[in-house]
Amino acid sequence: MTNHLAVIATNRFGMGARDHEIKEALSDPQGWLSTHLIPPVLNNSLPDSSAVIKQHAAFRARKRAEQSGQKAGNQNAMTAPLRSAYFQFCSDTLIRSITSEHSFSWRLLDFFSNHFSVSDQGGLMTALAPTLEREAIAPNLFGSFADLLVAVEQHPAMLIYLDNEKSIGPDSRQANYLKKKSKNTRGMNENLAREILELHTMGVNGGYQLEDLQELAKAITGWSVALPKKAEGHGFLFREQTHQPGQRTVLGKTYPDTGASQGEAILRDLAIHPATARYVSWKLARHLINDQPPAALVDNMQEQWIKTGGNLKEVITVLIQDPRSWQIEQQKLKTPREFLVSVCRATDGLAPRKNNREQHSRMLVNALTAMGHKPFGAGSPAGFADVSSAWDGSDALLTRIDWTNRWVESLKKSIDPLALTDTILGAQMTGHSRTIISRAESRQQGLSLLLLSPEFMRR
Repeated sequence: MTNHLAVIATNRFGMGARDHEIKEALSDPQGWLSTHLIPPVLNNSLPDSSAVIKQHAAFRARKRAEQSGQKAGNQNAMTAPLRSAYFQFCSDTLIRSITSEHSFSWRLLDFFSNHFSVSDQGGLMTALAPTLEREAIAPNLFGSFADLLVAVEQHPAMLIYLDNEKSIGPDSRQANYLKKKSKNTRGMNENLAREILELHTMGVNGGYQLEDLQELAKAITGWSVALPKKAEGHGFLFREQTHQPGQRTVLGKTYPDTGASQGEAILRDLAIHPATARYVSWKLARHLINDQPPAALVDNMQEQWIKTGGNLKEVITVLIQDPRSWQIEQQKLKTPREFLVSVCRATDGLAPRKNNREQHSRMLVNALTAMGHKPFGAGSPAGFADVSSAWDGSDALLTRIDWTNRWVESLKKSIDPLALTDTILGAQMTGHSRTIISRAESRQQGLSLLLLSPEFMRR
């Protein structure tokens, strides 16, 4: 039983066992997981969102110069820094999740990055999208959900992705000025307010009304992003002239007109609302435990959420201490990202020396793209689907098989597949699969059979 629990700790909660991890988790799987609840460390030497915005502003300036005939330019060359930054960001998180000693924290980073999904839509968002998880999500992963929510909704990537940086209140100073000049105004944009309520906090059935959504949209008018060409600094910027004046009423509570902090006050109340506690707890349990998580488990997580004011570390601790989270039967098919990372973790010490780390990283990102799980490629604020049926199509599985066979061909040929089975799956591997692996015609074929076995493909 203990061996089973150690395998669950490393594979269901973690991103797949490395060579020593099942032994480490063996004596106290829950205690071992608890040591993982620390913010993931990322490479801080990479460009931040401010640098990305400046890169894009420089690209736009060169493009305008080209269009006006002042200077010839090459589109691919001009956008190369943004594409390079995208691959650097994706590579950094992938490689660190593969080599991490506390991979549960990286799984949770993936979860909240998908919960607050922003997509690479080309142009500025190519490199700006990955900065959201690095600057807003990772630092707040185990604190209060309110701090995480405010950091995400005020981050340039979210404000630009959902067009809030140009939202103008209908009675704001700027709107009145434009009316006097008989000029058109872009008006108020409700995209961010809608996704805050529908996807980020209460859920579509959380009990809010259209009026609540419109009031929230008014409260966050003026939430914008500093522009490099205007020397406005960097990051979040409150533009008072576009803010809709007046008090706002959301979910029956009235908020005075306090400028930028009016919207923040609403977000902090939404973060501890019982509907938010229920919705996000349910999503966490669905992601980690089962497509249809036990209601009693979600009840306990919701209760802890309300009791602690939305402390994520406390809520996650309730989840990993609940016996219903440790069912021996494997519960979910790994997503392509989970599968690729777990394969790399299982075989990392067996791969030949990688002389070109950038090329290796690009290969992994391209593999995820081929499997339909391109980093920041969900294409929707709802993110990628988080149920097994979304990833078990025949084409998707064939792509996994092709990639796995190519990966195995690059490994050392002296690997004993059955020995590796004991190291990374232990008692989870059935006798039937062991027999199939033992009858492989070669060690490489046996290794492919191990990595494509039902026991490895599921968690």
